[in-house]
Amino acid sequence: MYELSDWQQRARDQGFIKHALIQGRRVSAQSGATFAAINPATGEVLAQVAACGEAEVNQAVRSARQAYEAGVWSRRTPVERKQVLLRLAELILANRSELALLDSLNMGKPVMDAWNIDVPGAAGVFRWYAESLDKLYDEVAPTAQNVLATITREALGVVAAVVPWNFPLDMAAWKLAPALAAGNSVVLKPAEQSPFSALRLAELAIEAGLPEGVLNVVPGFGESAGKALGLHMDVDCLAFTGSTEVGKYFMGYSAQSNLKQVWLECGGKSANLVFADCQNLDLAAEKAAFGIFFNQGEVCSANSRLLVQRSIHDEFVERLLAKARDWMPGDPLDPSSRAGAIVDAGQTARVMEFIRGTEAEGASLACGGRQLSFNGSDNFISPTVFTGVSPSSRLAREEVFGPVLAVMPFDSEDEAVHVANDSVYGLAASLWSDDLNRAHRVARRLKAGTVSVNTVDALDVTTPFGGGKQSGFGRDLSLHSFDKYTHLKTTWFQLRS
Repeated sequence: MYELSDWQQRARDQGFIKHALIQGRRVSAQSGATFAAINPATGEVLAQVAACGEAEVNQAVRSARQAYEAGVWSRRTPVERKQVLLRLAELILANRSELALLDSLNMGKPVMDAWNIDVPGAAGVFRWYAESLDKLYDEVAPTAQNVLATITREALGVVAAVVPWNFPLDMAAWKLAPALAAGNSVVLKPAEQSPFSALRLAELAIEAGLPEGVLNVVPGFGESAGKALGLHMDVDCLAFTGSTEVGKYFMGYSAQSNLKQVWLECGGKSANLVFADCQNLDLAAEKAAFGIFFNQGEVCSANSRLLVQRSIHDEFVERLLAKARDWMPGDPLDPSSRAGAIVDAGQTARVMEFIRGTEAEGASLACGGRQLSFNGSDNFISPTVFTGVSPSSRLAREEVFGPVLAVMPFDSEDEAVHVANDSVYGLAASLWSDDLNRAHRVARRLKAGTVSVNTVDALDVTTPFGGGKQSGFGRDLSLHSFDKYTHLKTTWFQLRS
């Protein structure tokens, strides 16, 4: 296993792709515009990356459309597409250290999280969809004897995928694997904070045998490259993971252009309910800390609201605070660091503003709340827990996207469910109870796309991930994600007797 010095040496030697990838070639922005990709853990400028705009988006969409119409990928047999995606999964693992380092340097996450979780997770997603694509059967409708009516799935054509910075490689894989498996061409826009692993992934896809032009990557800002994709008249579908605010923009762009399908996975304010009949409070406390402090709290489904039954509240908070100490941030390249840097100075300032505002509202700061410095960077925040938080407070209602937990007591099951559901979001929820009846009853009542019972934020490629309300309505992962990237065609054969 690598030591800190090994990762530091790798970081010094690491090169970065600075251009868009269109039609299999590295392309600069026609305007010459670039943006600085900054390591948030050091403040170092890693590279000046091409800032794509409408011209590059048009070029990328044209490339994707031409590849789709030519059938170089879309008309390949399922077995042929399967082999390419399996090869890509192998290449992701073969380049595991580089991909992990790129995400760590780009957005500040602990490199070992990327190495142990993100990279093998992305490879697993590509492998799973590769294996699934030749096992999806079409349908024959029940009709009269002189009719044959088939129902078939067909690729949509050109898919745009806009992904966030918190899990750069994984979120790209969640969109690309099913979209490509279905036979689409894709234009991917990574977040400007974290373009490097997406660009490297696209080159690995070509090495795996994906034809040039089938996957194009356009780094750039949301208001330029992202908006251009949203408004483009030749994009058939746009899949987005990110903030609710930007998700609403994409809905509007669709209405203003060609009514392209838009699939959203947006923000969250997930509740974690701990009932007094939970028999393993130590495990519940450990998972509660993980649910908010993993990835620096920069997780859309983070369990950022902790609701604890009043009779065990004080004891549970004590256990939680002991677990929170394990999540102090450190150098992301140090294998012993469980947490790293916040993605950039702007997000750090936003999280600290939430902390100061919550203190001013009268909640009790139980731990943390401090901005820390490592290697000349101030983008580190200690794990923070507030107790006595009002359910109507800003901290209890708005997404922070940082390591800040709001703890609230409750007295009854009805009260807990009401507070948990009293949110504009509906992405995820967790509950802890050893009463089987309560577990089923409460899980059914919680308004969330995923309810985790006696764990937090349960996730697997075999199960759909997504939510409701202002968390959006798209579903990533599982066979259900094919619904986003295909449409159903009915073909009616009237037979002569």
